[in-house]
Amino acid sequence: MASRLFSPITLRGLTLGNRVAVAPMCQYQATDGVAQDWHMVHLGGLKQGGAGLVVVEATGVEARGRITPGCTGLWNDAQVAAFARINAAVRMMGAGAMAIQLAHAGRKASTAAPWDGGRFLTGADAWECVAPSALPYLDGWPVPRAMTVDDIAAVVAAFGAAAKRAGAAGFAAVEVHAAHGYLLHQFLSPLTNRRTDGYGGGLEARMRLPLEVFRAVRAAVPDDMPVLLRLSATDWIEGGWDVGQTVEFCKALRDAGCDMIDVSSGGLDQRQQIATGPGYQVGFAARIRAETGIPVMAVGQITDPVQAETILASGQADMVALARAMLWDPRWCWRAQVALGDELSLPAPYARCHPAARGKPFLTRT
Repeated sequence: MASRLFSPITLRGLTLGNRVAVAPMCQYQATDGVAQDWHMVHLGGLKQGGAGLVVVEATGVEARGRITPGCTGLWNDAQVAAFARINAAVRMMGAGAMAIQLAHAGRKASTAAPWDGGRFLTGADAWECVAPSALPYLDGWPVPRAMTVDDIAAVVAAFGAAAKRAGAAGFAAVEVHAAHGYLLHQFLSPLTNRRTDGYGGGLEARMRLPLEVFRAVRAAVPDDMPVLLRLSATDWIEGGWDVGQTVEFCKALRDAGCDMIDVSSGGLDQRQQIATGPGYQVGFAARIRAETGIPVMAVGQITDPVQAETILASGQADMVALARAMLWDPRWCWRAQVALGDELSLPAPYARCHPAARGKPFLTRT
């Protein structure tokens, strides 16, 4: 009998061959927001590994929404053309679908790449950061400008325009980034949203911008294209964003047409106290699924095939996502199929690599 992990799942008009996703991971290798050959090789290798869904890194909907100068973007035609070229090239690398995560970094923008210290940029390299309120990310960092209502409207429009470009670039799905302390998460959390207008205060007001963004993205893509949303289920700080508020947000997203919630946590404030361990965020996904009925994707230290299968078979999630585990072992899905006793599915030119294929022309070809 086939495993749950390697059974198909359908989101709107998109059927994925299995329930493994490659989580979005920033590469910081773009030039002026334009994806490069690095991205083609990187994404092609991940797609070749056999995951049902590969999600491209956090991609800025406007230039000031990038985390670093090396982040990808989708605010102009050159960026669309680069992603279209990559999607066309990696299509032959495996049957999995390609999605893109649309993002705005807010007060966490204008920084150096992690291997350069992740510090805030200065001088001619820097750009203005915006946020719901004029609160810096860290002591000593620049104070972001509190967004006006016109700024908010421009961001909503930028997300919608980027979603339309994602379709033109050949992506099969879109994920809205509302996690890890970036702009939409900043609006959700009372720790970073001190506004006194219609976009701050109570939960409904703090959810307003993220919901406006989601609706703009949903309206900008075809009805049969799935739209997912990634969120942080908790800030891991007393008095911050928490799982109870997340459940209410997810109910609103469900009603707005969200197809799946990608459940992460943290990233808003360095005071967070995170209890990590294998599958440490799965309980958040399970609660959201149970209380809202919306499909969920679990992520966070999911590294073992039996662990992943158990999460799905026990009804805690509908998909699992791997990030660094996939960078270390892009062929994770091949190993998992063997470990779970599933029929091994390999690209035809690679099918002879497995010991079971010795003396045979191929195993199952994809």
